[in-house]
Amino acid sequence: MVVNPTEDEADEEASQDDAARFAAQVDAACADDEGATTDPNSELEAEKDRVLRLQAELQNVRTRLSRELADERRYAPLSLLRDLLPVVDNIDRAIEAAEQQGEAESLLEGFKLVRQQLVAILEQHQCQAIDALGQPFDPQVHEAILKQPSEEHPADHVSLVVQQGYQLHDRVVRPSQVIVSAGSVGPEE
Repeated sequence: MVVNPTEDEADEEASQDDAARFAAQVDAACADDEGATTDPNSELEAEKDRVLRLQAELQNVRTRLSRELADERRYAPLSLLRDLLPVVDNIDRAIEAAEQQGEAESLLEGFKLVRQQLVAILEQHQCQAIDALGQPFDPQVHEAILKQPSEEHPADHVSLVVQQGYQLHDRVVRPSQVIVSAGSVGPEE
């Protein structure tokens, strides 16, 4: 006749096996500690060094987060400004068309006042027009759409601004679309 151990007996045997394994691990760890001679001062110095490194790392994280937060606040209106700039362009086109036709003088004056107010609001939020005409071509703030000879401007200088560019603080919101001078055309060309 085969006797099956009860569940309680099986649990007790498993617990004894676990306890024996744990005791063996503790004995092995104690044997390692006994063989090694530890200096309390070196342990203290190591912990002090670790704490200092953690403090420095924490300070670096704080500094980085502070800088990122400041940048986020500083450049928050960037998307709004990108959306407003086509409005300024359309107003400029309407003013130019009205000036060429010479009609609707009051409408022209109204557009000029609206444009002046809109530009003042942009400047209030530190969005400045990029001065491009006559300046050396800079791919960071200018977008060249054409290169042509010019008697008035030296080579690689902006000879005409097709679309005004703007920047917010030191970031370009929209580069100026420009025509770049290729220099003057000589008689041999």
